[in-house]
Amino acid sequence: MRTSNHLIGLVNFFTFLASIPILGGGIWLSSRANNTDCLKFLQWPLIIIGVSIMVVSLAGFAGACYRNTFLMYLYLWAMFFIIAALVGFIIFAYAVTDKGSGRPVMNRGYLEYYLQDYSGWLEERVTSQSYWMKISSCIRDSHVCGKMRRTYNNGIPEPAEMFYRRKLSPLESGCCKPPTECGYTYMNETVWSPGGGLVGGDPDCVRWNNDQQQLCYSCNSCKAGVLASLKKSWRKVSVINIVILIILVIMYMVAIAAFRHNKQIDNDEPYGETRMEKSQPSRIHF
Repeated sequence: MRTSNHLIGLVNFFTFLASIPILGGGIWLSSRANNTDCLKFLQWPLIIIGVSIMVVSLAGFAGACYRNTFLMYLYLWAMFFIIAALVGFIIFAYAVTDKGSGRPVMNRGYLEYYLQDYSGWLEERVTSQSYWMKISSCIRDSHVCGKMRRTYNNGIPEPAEMFYRRKLSPLESGCCKPPTECGYTYMNETVWSPGGGLVGGDPDCVRWNNDQQQLCYSCNSCKAGVLASLKKSWRKVSVINIVILIILVIMYMVAIAAFRHNKQIDNDEPYGETRMEKSQPSRIHF
């Protein structure tokens, strides 16, 4: 009996530790929501799941230490629903970020992003007028475009040849410069002049403005850049969540086995005896 309780307590300790990366992933998304991705509701499911795992694992630990059957039942049922919620979140994260990626541009080191490459719930959420006003304001306030500037001796801007070889982030590529097909001439990272007075047919070409408070914040390419940045962030967190999910499932199965063993001992059942051999089997059991 003591060995089984120790095992359940150890399982809950590792479950508690497993909640830390999940909670950390939510906090990381929250930090990016404040200064990079600028979409501030995506991190909350992860934070809630991480905190729930922490609380439930503590309840299971207490149940194992004090042999409290109610706390153990609470732990097993709650963990079942938490694992189901984590599975649902992982599936949701991959489903809403399934479409869209950057397109390579000839003689450029960076990718460019097009809104028509994205679709679905997340695209509709980002492009809605009410949300985009908040997102574009967040991007502007984060000074992501100002931070990409590079100068050399006497404040000379980075040459065009060097800028074209840079690996820009989705936000830098989509929000801080006009699309390449527009034909603008590079002056510096955020100042471009129309080449020969003509621009391409992309609607973003006329939306571009050298005003540092406007740039391409109203462009579809900027919206696509936000979607690409979100996809990159969510995929990173989802990989960690999948690993943690596998660990949680293994720990959960071990906890069920140990709990069933405890109940067999409490009921004076010989080890390996099936529960159907009891005169009054329990209706719900693990």
